[in-house]
Amino acid sequence: MKSCLIVTGGALDLEFARSFLEKEHFDKVIAVDAGLESVDALRLVPDYVVGDFDTVKGAVLEKYRQMPFIVWEQHKPEKNETDTELARSRALTLGCSKITFLGATGGRFDHMLGNLHTLYACLEKGTEACLLDRQNKIYLLDEGKTFYKKDLWGKYVSFLPYTEQVKGITLTGFKYPLKKKDLTRGYEVGLCISNELAEESACLEFDEGILICVESRDME
Repeated sequence: MKSCLIVTGGALDLEFARSFLEKEHFDKVIAVDAGLESVDALRLVPDYVVGDFDTVKGAVLEKYRQMPFIVWEQHKPEKNETDTELARSRALTLGCSKITFLGATGGRFDHMLGNLHTLYACLEKGTEACLLDRQNKIYLLDEGKTFYKKDLWGKYVSFLPYTEQVKGITLTGFKYPLKKKDLTRGYEVGLCISNELAEESACLEFDEGILICVESRDME
C-alpha cells in the first residue's frame, strides 16, 4: 500500500505537522508550489514539486533546484486545474492508494473548497484520501463505515451531503442515532453535525450518494 503526503501552499501549523510526521511514514512526498516552504521548514526532501511557482519564495525554490533526484513539474499559471489538483493526479499516477493533504485547509476559503473537491477523483479510484489539520480530518464516503472511538481524530463526527442527496442514512452506536433518513444538500444541516460515538464503535450505513465526513475536535 503506497502512501503519499501532499503539502500544499495553505497555512500550516508546523508544530502539529512535525508531531504528525513523527508517527507517520510516507512513500512519496509532493510539494505544491508555496508548500515547498513548509516542506523546507519540516526538513523534508520531496520526490516531486508541482505548480506554477508563482507564490513560493525564490530562495527556497533555488535551494531545492540544486538537489538531485527531485522531479519538477512546472505548469503555466493559466490552467484549468489547481496546483493541488495536479499534485493529486501525480499521486494517483504513481499508484498511491493513500493520500494525505497537509496545508489544504488553512488560508483562503475558495482554495479549501477546491481541495475538498480534489478528493472526489481519489474516491473514484478507490484511493483513501483526506485533508488533515490539527482539528480536522476531512474525507468523502460512498459507502458505509464503522468508526472506532480509539481511532477517531477527535470526539466529533459530522456528515454532510456531497451529492445533492444522500439516501437512507442509518447511524447506530452514535449519541444521536438515525434510521433510514435522507439528507438533501442545504437542508437540515444540523442533523448530522457534531455527533459523537456512544459506544466504543459505531456504524454508518446509507443507500445512495456521497457524504462528506469530518472527524474533529475543539482547539485546545
